[in-house]
Amino acid sequence: MKKRFIAGARCPACHAMDTLALWQVNEHEHVHEQVQCVRCGHRMTPPVPAGAPGRIIGRFKP
Repeated sequence: MKKRFIAGARCPACHAMDTLALWQVNEHEHVHEQVQCVRCGHRMTPPVPAGAPGRIIGRFKP
């Protein structure tokens, strides 16, 4: 699990600047992103855009 910090972001709970870390979580064959404030521990899960992961929109045949 590799955490990436989000530059310039402010925590909505404690309002600290540059404390939000983003990483991917694998649960039951489903991968989603999670954001957590490393100062206060507040967690958020960004919404998944419609028609995103798991849906094949095309195949490449060379």
